[in-house]
Amino acid sequence: MSEKRDYYEVLGVDKSADEKEIKRAYKKLARKYHPDLNPDNPKEAEEKFKEINEAYDVLKDPKKRAQYDQFGAGAFDGTGGFSGAGAGGFGGFSDFGGFGGGGEGGFNDIFDMFFGGAGARHARQPGPERGNDLRYDLSITFEEAAFGKKVELEVPRTVECPTCHGSGAAAGTSPETCPHCHGTGQQQVVRNTAFGRMMSTQTCQHCHGTGKIVKTPCKDCHGTGRKRETSKVTVNIPKGVDQGSRVRLSGAGEAGRNGGGYGDLYVYIFVKPHKLYTRQGNDVIVEVPITFVQAALGGSVQVPTLDGPVDLK
Repeated sequence: MSEKRDYYEVLGVDKSADEKEIKRAYKKLARKYHPDLNPDNPKEAEEKFKEINEAYDVLKDPKKRAQYDQFGAGAFDGTGGFSGAGAGGFGGFSDFGGFGGGGEGGFNDIFDMFFGGAGARHARQPGPERGNDLRYDLSITFEEAAFGKKVELEVPRTVECPTCHGSGAAAGTSPETCPHCHGTGQQQVVRNTAFGRMMSTQTCQHCHGTGKIVKTPCKDCHGTGRKRETSKVTVNIPKGVDQGSRVRLSGAGEAGRNGGGYGDLYVYIFVKPHKLYTRQGNDVIVEVPITFVQAALGGSVQVPTLDGPVDLK
């Protein structure tokens, strides 16, 4: 049997390294050599991963570390301390010494590694979610684009239920904390894979991510807290608006969730073509036919403008 490498060398730390340095080095290497992240060299990564966990399992524990410093790896021969790390397949986190226990450096370490630190162990409370923005395409005439106009629109959108004020619960009742996710809106799911048990977080199927359960739903919105309706909205079309311009109406979009605000309504302007006029920037172009005599000797011609006919010499 080949001699084991020095555990400090495996983790790339000095013998004087403190617990924080050891843990930091372990996490960096475990990320680098985790078999799931090395599909091109799974066997090599697996061996390296086991070696890293074996070293960390000893060096993270002050008592084991003291024994190792005095007697080397032989201090643990026959104790079963590395039976999981030294042999066997990827049957679960317990197969890796560093992930076998439930304390510091145990299951929480692998969760920290792939889900972003200690805060990730606690699912985030569902917060206010702003409503969706809406788009309305509005066609106007050439004259309306030139002079501006007030237009009243009918916009189908989702609004907060006026009966339950968005709670989804019938009068006299209130939503309760979801017993399945304990109000977080998320559930942890453990799956068995070829490389062991992997944990992931998904939206709670019972409360659909809200963290609340409505036992007695509002009759008007059927417990959703929102209703579909057609709202009347007035939009001011500014003078000189151009093709493709948009006007933003704050709060005229869809209702939010969990106390979130309304989205916005964006009105996109499309100008209908005119039989006489075309536009170039801020200029209005009109073509007026004249006779050969008028062109040769000059004269007066009536020009139709947006403000009425004008005599042009």
